[in-house]
Amino acid sequence: MQKEIELIATAGFGLEAIVAREIKGLGYDDITVENGKVTFKADLAAIPRLNLWLRCADRLLLKIGEFEARSFEELFQGTRALPWADWIPRDANFPVEGKSVQSQLFSVSDCQAIVKKAIVEKMKEEYHLQWFPENGSRYTIEVALLKDIATLTIDTSGAGLHKRGYRKLSAPAPLKETLAAALIELSYWDSERILIDPFCGSGTIPIEAAMIGLNMAPGINRQFAAEKWPVISSRLWSAARDEARELIKRDQKLRIRGTDIDQEVLSLARYHARQAGVAEHIHFQQAPIVNLRSSDKYGCIICNPPYGQRLEDKISVEKIYREMGEVIKDLDSWSIYVLTAHQKFENLLGRPADRRRKLYNGRIQCNYYQFYGPRPPRRGEINI
Repeated sequence: MQKEIELIATAGFGLEAIVAREIKGLGYDDITVENGKVTFKADLAAIPRLNLWLRCADRLLLKIGEFEARSFEELFQGTRALPWADWIPRDANFPVEGKSVQSQLFSVSDCQAIVKKAIVEKMKEEYHLQWFPENGSRYTIEVALLKDIATLTIDTSGAGLHKRGYRKLSAPAPLKETLAAALIELSYWDSERILIDPFCGSGTIPIEAAMIGLNMAPGINRQFAAEKWPVISSRLWSAARDEARELIKRDQKLRIRGTDIDQEVLSLARYHARQAGVAEHIHFQQAPIVNLRSSDKYGCIICNPPYGQRLEDKISVEKIYREMGEVIKDLDSWSIYVLTAHQKFENLLGRPADRRRKLYNGRIQCNYYQFYGPRPPRRGEINI
């Protein structure tokens, strides 16, 4: 078994740099950032550690190989040459998924079938078998073709990394946990500052903020596909989980508030916060945006308000944005961060953003509007 492996952390559009920063922060420096993914070299222990710790990535893939494939024969031979038996045991369940962008091999179903056949042929040679039962652990293989370059990977995560395990109940138009974490990571919030989400819905932004403030690994309460792989020792998973538990800042005091006008979604938010183990750090309250007040200085508002994409909702949403503009006038030392697809948000708020960043909430193209307040004074520093 090779000691050095290559991994790919997939990421939503606009989040690649944040995922790269996360990976570097975990100690992996040999990084290549491309559209939708961050590729890096690591050791086997990185598979448990990064599945547990990555907050903003979609999945962690093991890269088996990459080669040019302009014909089905090239795809077959290139796939067959890769070391599949190093990873996949004889009883593995190994479905093949695929995608093709700007490539001569544009039929995804044909590419999937060819890759599957090539892997089976290689495993016949390695295991001296003619038939594989596929009744063991799952190894989801992907063939991704981009401009005639085929990249072959195995998914180590299983369910997407946004599925932390705390959101058991659903709410209308939920924000993905990975995107919520990214909104926080893109802000100036830290554990010393108050954070308010005035449109908190089922609580995703406050919960992700609490987990960040406590240094709690987002995957600590869930399982991953690679946990069932014989090639990765259970000791590595145990060590990664022990490390994650030890690094939680259990004595950290946080000031996080989530408000919403809907009492029903607030009950979901409280439930989710309990499931995540952060309920004591978040105060949820039923209140409209016009009631938002705080005597604290240098706080942060981070929110994902309604967008008003349906015509019947547009008037009420625009009213909310105008109300928000009036509210934040009294919060002149605060930093405000708003994700919305509404193109006239700044006009309705009555203030131009200091920075805009294009992000996608699902398939909806949004802007992340960032309004920077003054820097908080350092401890011992006096503001005059």
